[in-house]
Amino acid sequence: MIFSTYQFILLFLPIVFTVYFVLHHLKLNQMAKIWLILASFYFYAQGSPDFFPFFMGSVIGNYIIGTTLGSIQGDEHKRERKLLLLVGVLANVGLLGYYKYTDFFISNFNYVTGSDIALKHIILPIGISFFTFQLIAFLVDSYRGETQEYDVTNYLLFITFFPQLIVGPIIHHKEVVPQFADRNNQRLNYENVAKGLFIFSIGCAKKMLLADPLTTDAELFFNNLNEIMANGTLKFLSSWFYSLEYTVSYYFDLSGYADMAIGLGWMFNIAIPQNFDSPYKAKDFQDYWKRWHMTLSRFLGAYIFRSVYKKNVKYRNYYIATMVTFFVSGFWHGAGWTFVVWGVINGALVCIAAWRNRKGKKTPLWLGVPLTFILAILVRVLFVSNTFTDAWNVYEGMFNFASLGSGMSEIAHNVASFVANHQTMGLTCLIGLFICWFTPTTKTISDKFTTKKWYYLVYAAVLLSICIFKMDKVVQFLYFQF
Repeated sequence: MIFSTYQFILLFLPIVFTVYFVLHHLKLNQMAKIWLILASFYFYAQGSPDFFPFFMGSVIGNYIIGTTLGSIQGDEHKRERKLLLLVGVLANVGLLGYYKYTDFFISNFNYVTGSDIALKHIILPIGISFFTFQLIAFLVDSYRGETQEYDVTNYLLFITFFPQLIVGPIIHHKEVVPQFADRNNQRLNYENVAKGLFIFSIGCAKKMLLADPLTTDAELFFNNLNEIMANGTLKFLSSWFYSLEYTVSYYFDLSGYADMAIGLGWMFNIAIPQNFDSPYKAKDFQDYWKRWHMTLSRFLGAYIFRSVYKKNVKYRNYYIATMVTFFVSGFWHGAGWTFVVWGVINGALVCIAAWRNRKGKKTPLWLGVPLTFILAILVRVLFVSNTFTDAWNVYEGMFNFASLGSGMSEIAHNVASFVANHQTMGLTCLIGLFICWFTPTTKTISDKFTTKKWYYLVYAAVLLSICIFKMDKVVQFLYFQF
């Protein structure tokens, strides 16, 4: 079940929302929490029914380990705590590794040894990469003594709250659990409901009106590169255009989901952290990764970077820690060497930007923003390509200037012909770029939201109505099964 479907909009959400606040109104606060947990379980089970028992086992197992870690603080238990943390982290990584990386390791083992072990073709459960990180964060925070003695109900709410369960944002227990305990949040707040619907409508429009058509069009190109190459080399215009499409669509798909999750959170009086801050306005890659998937960057910074970085230790300095962090990020993003290389390149670009900023060699915005965006397109090619060969062919096409023509009149004719054949997607892409560069973020807009201004409600109603009429064509979120 995904947010942009009739099943979710017209059935699941209204029923869950109504029962939740009716139970609170009847002072059955614990029952309201249990209802929301059960609804979240159902939400997850709809997407991965076969994996659901393992999901439950993982969630309960982490609760037992986390609460045990929290209860045996002190130097006299240091060894036991470290061992217990190691067991918990390895169990989480092992489960993720089995489902996500088994075929990757088998194929590499076959390549190195010449073996012919059959691939398992294991179906990846939805959201496993995201909730695994959230569970690991809980264990580490419990080890550090940063968690309170949460009962199982509050813990399950933190882990399973359906708006952020599948694709994030990745939240901390301290951000959510106190909000559910706050009695003010147990009352129906019409202002928050309206604000939530407003934010949800923006996210839904990002997903359905911009991301879906752009992704569908770009995937036709990247998934059929072999057939295209059979008819000759890739052309300059098509290589850049479809790479641009994917770059724009990835942002609107991920940020659209985040907006929808944040909007749903507001409807239940729960503030979920922001996940994107106009990343394509970034002046360099250090700035870019502070704006892109911010809760993931926060997790990697807190639990990977800080575990490696040690001030005044040469082999554990900022640049080494950054490269290790992005190596982990690349490997986490996908079971393939293209993702690992993608992570390493991003790490190198962040290190270059950090070094320049440290030396005071700042690039002016008028140059830094477009240059960073072009680099984002180039690294996105590696991310979305199925193989290194595919990525290389696209890169070659990007610099195949001969395909434009031999003279100005021929170049103009070829460009005009290409534009004429890609009017709809080209216009969609331009609208997306205009929003990326020249409009405020959803958070900036929603911070000014008030039901006293009628045009906010009309704006949300129009966007949501358009999206509802398009829900007969369901396109999964790019990170849904991730």
